[in-house]
This record gives sequence, C-alpha cells and structure tokens, in this order.
Amino acid sequence: MRIKTTLILCFFTISFLQAQHLDLPKNITPKDRIAFALYTVHENTVKLTAQFHPIKNFEPFEATLEIQKNGKWVEKAKTAIQYPGYTAHFRLENWDDTKEAKYRVVHNNKAFYDGIIRKNPIYKDNFILAALTCNSIYPKHGGDIPKTDIVENLKKLQPDLLFFSGDQVYDHSQHYLYWLKFGRDFGEIIRNTPTICIVDDHDVGQGNIWGNGGIKSKDRRGVNGGYYMPVEYVKEVERAQTSHLPDPYDATPIAQGIGVYYTDLNWGGISFAILEDRKFKSGPGRVFKHKGKAIDAIFDPTVDTKKFDNPEAKLLGDRQLKFLEDWTTDWENAEMKTVLSQTVFAMVNNYTGKHDREIIADFDTNGWPQTGRNKALSVIRKSFSPMIGGDQHLATFVKHGVDDWGDAGYSFVTPAIANYWMRWWDPKKPGANRDKKAPYYTGDFLDGFQNKITVKAVANPSSEEIKQGGKLSTRVAGFGVITYNKPNRTITFDCWGRNIDITNPKSKQYKGWPITISQFDNFNPKKAFFLPKLEVSKENQVVTVRKSSSKEVISSVRIKGKKYQPKVLEEGIYDIEIGEGKNQKQFFKILASQKNRKKLKIKI
Repeated sequence: MRIKTTLILCFFTISFLQAQHLDLPKNITPKDRIAFALYTVHENTVKLTAQFHPIKNFEPFEATLEIQKNGKWVEKAKTAIQYPGYTAHFRLENWDDTKEAKYRVVHNNKAFYDGIIRKNPIYKDNFILAALTCNSIYPKHGGDIPKTDIVENLKKLQPDLLFFSGDQVYDHSQHYLYWLKFGRDFGEIIRNTPTICIVDDHDVGQGNIWGNGGIKSKDRRGVNGGYYMPVEYVKEVERAQTSHLPDPYDATPIAQGIGVYYTDLNWGGISFAILEDRKFKSGPGRVFKHKGKAIDAIFDPTVDTKKFDNPEAKLLGDRQLKFLEDWTTDWENAEMKTVLSQTVFAMVNNYTGKHDREIIADFDTNGWPQTGRNKALSVIRKSFSPMIGGDQHLATFVKHGVDDWGDAGYSFVTPAIANYWMRWWDPKKPGANRDKKAPYYTGDFLDGFQNKITVKAVANPSSEEIKQGGKLSTRVAGFGVITYNKPNRTITFDCWGRNIDITNPKSKQYKGWPITISQFDNFNPKKAFFLPKLEVSKENQVVTVRKSSSKEVISSVRIKGKKYQPKVLEEGIYDIEIGEGKNQKQFFKILASQKNRKKLKIKI
C-alpha cells in the first residue's frame, strides 16, 4: 500500500511538472521504462547505473546488462532495481578496455536501452574533458531552456570524458523527477561517453550545505552544518548520481549512515581525484558566532575576516586529505593528474544577484576555512594537478597561493549550464602584477578571507546581458573544455558560451580564454630551492621527492623526457625516488639550495 501510494503521488507530480513545461513524457509505456544510463571504466572495471521511470503494477524489479559479441547480445549481469529512485547498478570486472563495445540494458524483455562503452583512449595524444555545472531550472523565470546547443557541440567535440560538477538538479524536494529531466537533456551524449557526476547543495535539497560529517541539520539554511532532508532522500540522490563512479577510497559511511564516493578515476592516461568538498566541511555556525548569530556571509567591509579561521575547522576532512596524499604518488598508467571538486578553493566573487551589494566573505566558498583550504592546496600541488569545479555561476581561472602568490596550482571554474543567479568578480582596486593590457580584475589579490589568489580570467556578466534577463542562456552561461596534450604536457582550458557552434572559426570564447599552461606550472613557486638536476637513462619516469626527516611527500610527478630538476619550498635535506616498482632507485639525504648546479645520473 505504501509503494502504491508513492507511485500515485509520483504520477501526479509528473503531471504537475508537465504543466510547468518540463517536457517529461506523458505516457510511459513498458518499452520506455529505461530513462537513461551513466557509466565509467576504471582499472578494467565497468560500473553502470541505469535510471528507470517508475515501475508499474507487477513489472519485475530487476534488469539485465548485455554486451554485443559477434553480432549477438550476451547477458553479462543481472541486478535488482533499487527503490526509492528506481536505479539498477551493474558491475563488470576483468573488462578489456582496449576495445569498444556496444551495451544494452534490458527490462522485462520489453524495454531496451543501448549505448557504447568506449575503449581506453590511452594512446591518444590529446585527451578531452568536457566540464559542466549548475543545470538551473527556474520555471517561473523561463528557466527550462533547451540544452540541445550544448549537446550538439559535445557531439561534435566527442570528449573522452564528461564531468558534471554538481547542481544537476535544482528542485529541493523532488530530486527524482528533475533527475529524469536531466537525463532527457543529456542522455544522448552520456549514454556513449564515460561520465563523472558529483552532487552539490541543490542536488540534496539545500541552497548551501556544510555537510559536517553527515550530521542532521535542523533547517534548510544549514549554517550549523549537516543535511536537512531525510537521510533516505540523500542516499537516493547519491545512489542515482554517483554509484557508477569507481569504488570509494574508503567506503566507511559518515553520520546517519550516509555513504561517501570520493575516489579516483584513471582514464586515457589522466588520473582524476574526485572530491566531496561539501561532505566533511564544518558548519560555520558551529565554529563561531558573529555578533551572537550563526552566519553564512559577511557584508561589512570593516570586519577582519581572518578571525573566522579556526585550525580545527574542516574543509576536506582528514579522510579525504589522506586519500589525496596516497593518490599523489600513484602514477600507474598515468601521465598527468587533475583534481575535480564542487567548487573553487578561494572566494572569487564579490557581488551577487543584481550587483547591488558587495559581499565581503562568502562561507559557502572553499576560501573558508582558511587553514583547511591551505591544507588542501598544499597537498594538491604535490601532484602538479590543476583543479576543475563549478557551483559559482561565474567562470574563473585562478592561480592559488598558500604562503606566497602563485605557489600552488591553477583552478578553472566553468560557467553554469543555465544562469539565473549571477555573480561578479569586480574588485575596487586593480590587481597587482597583472599582465600588460590585462583587465583590472586580473592580477594578485587577497580574496574575502585574505587568501592569496592570482586571477587570470573571469567571465563577468555585462550590463547588456543583465538587461536581456529572461533567457538564462544569455547570462554568461556555457561549459568548459579541457584538452590535455600528453606529449607536450600542456593543458588548454576553453570557456564557451551558449547558442554558438564551437566548430565555427568565427565563434569566440569568453574574454580571457583559451588559456594554455604547462603541467609543471601547477607547482612552480617563485621562491624555490633546487635539488640536483636529474639525468635519467629512461624517459618519462616518476620522480618523488620526500623530506628526509619526516618522509613527507613534497612532490611527485611523471617527468617529461630524461632531465628534470626538482623544486622544493624550503632549504633542507631530501630523499629522491626515481622509477616505479622493482626498478625504483632511491637517493637519500640530498641537499636543496638556491643555486644548485649539481647533477645526478640515474640508470633505470
């Protein structure tokens, strides 16, 4: 009776959404029961999640996954359909990722959903990642605009991997129904392309979220930390959006039995660390009170925002930091690395909404807590990784600093898929040390929490776009494309708008893009000390530098070619590891100095 009542409510809700022009199918027949599917391939394991429309009457609550071989479909796995949420989760181990394969999900021998599991693009010189965020849907503002322009561009681009960084769903109480809409918008491309999907605040029914290790929040505002929605709602969201990711680094649930999904994915010679930067983050209301109140933002320019830092406050949390440390030195089948997160590790916006009120400090950003932010950046730079995220509705490209400007890696925040709530980076004073003829909003700054940032590009909304309003596609919306050139070890960041053809030579990106950096720019401090120049007999070896006294990893990278001179941040004594596995060579107690002309020849 309980399930029957829930299904009736689902159908009534679907009818309500149709009235709001969300274009959901009116009559789901048994042959249309499968809505869409997402998958990843990692270390010869396929994980695939099939999303279903509601199961009716006495239809079976199970599905099968088939692979086409020699023109015939062969059943490879069978699994139950999970409720709530109507998802089927498949796993294929010992997968041969050197070949492309056709798959299909089958339900009740009536519904068939097919796609392509791509072969590992490890031999491609250029690896392409398409990154998207913030699939805003505000029906009363005309927000349900088609996504066909993005999908058509992605079909032309043929990326090797898709990354949706959060806020795939903006309805705060009906994730399932709006997730079906997400699948209808992007299913055509995700059915044939490995896809990383992570959840953010709106996905789990909150405007902002500080997960605080999974505790229960008393209200949706959530400023004291935790999750407001029922725990089964949160589990359903994460089951639908993240179950197809590689297995978690440490699957131990957090408070309320909420799961975790932070992990890594190695695909095409690029290793991605997938973070949950909201899940363990401390609620500011539990860390401090401002004038006796728990707050989520500061608007008073006279307030010293440094005082809001607390070394005990968490950002990524101890578990994720340990994961990043372990991932740093794992270079098996990887040439370059990248960190994927919900949002940027800084506050790169100071006006929101209508640009009528300056925001001094926004605790929703990863600029707070400052100590946690610096811990995260200090680990991430060790692997020479750029960072890619979303959430901000404002495309930015920034080089981060911990102790000095530019001593950590670059980050790219992609524009929103659709953008009703706008943000700006509009500093009162021009940035220091900016490039010649560069806009005033670029250069070296202290952000709202007095973190060091070097802004390279921002897609600020223009006055014309604000006047146009209505159509969300006109408000600096779009998507990002990241191209990894493995032979040259360069990374190019493209920032595209909506309703253009990216293959047309006349189409222009947002001002300041494209941007190309070297992989090695992500740990290239201005003030550095040098270890001896390494001359290795075999090219492209992994070089790991550790502090001799503590064995702490300082950096780890697959070098380009046979020569490499490691940089460190402090004068001192270091150990160097060169190579992998049994062929690794170790050198102990090597002195780093400001001008080191020594050479170290290594035979592998």
